[in-house]
Amino acid sequence: MRLYLLALNPTDSVTDGFLPAAHRLGLDVTLLTDPAYAPAHRAVCGGLDFVHVVECDVRDFRAVIDRITDGPRPDAVFSNSDHLQVQTALAAAWFDLPAKDWRAALRAKNKAHMRRRLAATGVDPVWAVELAPEQDAKELLTLAPPFPCVVKPREGVAGEDVVLVADDGQLLARCAEIRSRRPGAALVVEEFLSGELYTLETLGDRNGTRVLAGFHTHLSPPPHFIELRLDLIPHPPAASTAGVLARLDALGVGFGACHTEFVLQDGRPRIIEVNYRAIGDQCDLLLADVLGIPLFEYILRVHLGDDLPADPGARNDRHARIDWPCADRAGVLTSAPGREDVTSDAGVRIDYHPLRALGERHELHHSNRDYLGALRTIGTDRSAVDHAAEAFLADHTWGITP
Repeated sequence: MRLYLLALNPTDSVTDGFLPAAHRLGLDVTLLTDPAYAPAHRAVCGGLDFVHVVECDVRDFRAVIDRITDGPRPDAVFSNSDHLQVQTALAAAWFDLPAKDWRAALRAKNKAHMRRRLAATGVDPVWAVELAPEQDAKELLTLAPPFPCVVKPREGVAGEDVVLVADDGQLLARCAEIRSRRPGAALVVEEFLSGELYTLETLGDRNGTRVLAGFHTHLSPPPHFIELRLDLIPHPPAASTAGVLARLDALGVGFGACHTEFVLQDGRPRIIEVNYRAIGDQCDLLLADVLGIPLFEYILRVHLGDDLPADPGARNDRHARIDWPCADRAGVLTSAPGREDVTSDAGVRIDYHPLRALGERHELHHSNRDYLGALRTIGTDRSAVDHAAEAFLADHTWGITP
């Protein structure tokens, strides 16, 4: 069977999650990627004889369809990239394969469309306005924005250029800064939804949507929104879960994997954003590990047309968290811990993955682009998990020389 997997830059989700899962399922993989990313994928997949890297303009669904037409008959077309969900859905539908609704994929990716849809259906209205690339940001001032409010790229990812503003001056200044880095990009300005931040991780097949788990997200102080730590919630509360699922239903989101971020206000969920793919930054790897389920196989099997098992067999007796040591300045990483994967005497597994090599220089992005490493901690006792994670972070240093 042939899987066409669309990707941009290599990610842990694909390299350590979906490609090994495809191999376990006996799939041959054609990895379609832009020419700029092909060398990196070939380096990662060099020893995998079941993976064939093919260059393609993956942002253009017509080019994707043409490239697939020229190759072996597809059994599934899939992507875990935020940027490629619409193209993947259109290409899969062209070949009459299981697919997400491309309109739902577009609503999730385009934050202005998402806000319009949620407001139009009445399930979660939020004050929001779109600023087109050619529009003068001063036009926003005539709309009396409800400060504080949030400025973000309409189709941004990874929390990049998402910033809280408190007044007219900050609003105009932040719009100008973001536009200087993203010429031609549309922006969204929306009311700030205060409250504790959570996620809901779901997976759907043709029979409906299953809730896998959730996370409680710990953010950096404003004005930026950097995710510093996630605590696993194996059984998200029923009331908030039902509210999130109702909002996803209004967006048409359900098939395949989805990662939804929301805050709770007066007991009801308010959607922050919907990422119509599996959660990233190694949280998907953590989720598969702690739940003890073949998560990546389940996701691929849905796109192959299989139904999810009635009982996924997920464990519920373990606690977990993931922490990301984060750069606080631009510069060269001069000291940092190496790869570690150990189990303590208390039975807590500590798994640390460096995400930046020593000697590399990086600018400061105020987003998850600033992550230096990922620390996954798993155990049966919550306090032991927290103690082990905090001890690791306290015992190690990450040095950055400007």
